[in-house]
Amino acid sequence: MPRLLKIRKKITNHDVKAVEYFIKSKLDELSLESYKEFIHFGLTSQDINNTAIPYSFKLAVDEVYLPNLKAVIDQLKAYAEEWKAIPMLAHTHGQPASPTRLGKEIMVYVERLEAQLELFGTVPYSAKFGGATGNFNAHFVGYPANDWKAFGNNFVNNTLGLKRSQNTTQIEHYDNFAAHCDNLKRINNILIDLNRDMWTYISMNYFKQKIKAGEIGSSAMPHKVNPIDFENSEGNLGIANALFEHLASKLPISRLQRDLTDSTVLRNIGVPMAHTLIALKSTMKGLGKLLLNEHALKAHLEANWAVVAEAIQTILRREGYPNPYEALKELTRTNQEISADTIASFVETLEVNDNVKAEIRQISPSTYTGI
Repeated sequence: MPRLLKIRKKITNHDVKAVEYFIKSKLDELSLESYKEFIHFGLTSQDINNTAIPYSFKLAVDEVYLPNLKAVIDQLKAYAEEWKAIPMLAHTHGQPASPTRLGKEIMVYVERLEAQLELFGTVPYSAKFGGATGNFNAHFVGYPANDWKAFGNNFVNNTLGLKRSQNTTQIEHYDNFAAHCDNLKRINNILIDLNRDMWTYISMNYFKQKIKAGEIGSSAMPHKVNPIDFENSEGNLGIANALFEHLASKLPISRLQRDLTDSTVLRNIGVPMAHTLIALKSTMKGLGKLLLNEHALKAHLEANWAVVAEAIQTILRREGYPNPYEALKELTRTNQEISADTIASFVETLEVNDNVKAEIRQISPSTYTGI
């Protein structure tokens, strides 16, 4: 069948008309000639394309994309629960900052992804179905007694499970399709952010990676186990986003009642979806290789006692201590190493009561992790 369609397409130079002629030939073979002129009755090619593509796009999202994305989210949730009590040095501007917990940092991505998924679900899969310029001209002139608008709404909304746009040109507006592309791009940006953070944590030795027998990390350096899955995902997400960006910005724009630019662009929707799917599987593979190196996290916290300065100056503010920020700034912004002993010695110089000093002594980089 594909070969016959190709032959007809070459003759007609029109894909939908080639399909129409092919189906008509099959009706001839079945002795159903009397019905064949209703194969494409009252329709334009975009009544076919602008229902078939959103329908197939919806199936791809529901049956392939969402299960793979939700698998990533579920894995992140599992890690967030497993690591919820693991203290970790935070980094703002690349510098040591107030400590956090590893599980909470993973939950940041869960919340972001789920919020975008919820938003994605509010956008309908819109479709066009109304004849050459959207007015059911041919339908109405042939059978004026029929309620063609109700017919179109029932077919698109109830049979296909899409949402029929009521006032269109020859083509669908694509505004909701553009919203889907923008939404998918935002989800991909979140995944890029996740990939880069995981890559960075691996480079900081917070995570090691499971080693598979026989695998090579580097062709020249035998010791290396490269975070290639997160890199692979990031690269594919970038390609996907470039195409989603073009689809979202180009498709809603068409000259007058229609030009052909939407058709040649729209048929490429499978390309960014495929790159996104590759990326999701790569991210999932990378997450599956992670091995928590709790020793490295503890060592990094212990090496950065200066981060408790925020906690100390906050308690001193509460107690009405004069210029607490400046006192801690003078202590910590020097070239000398700030250690537990440095902080302990500083606490002894404070003119506060013993209860406050005892409270401050309980603070460490591993305990100052907030709620």
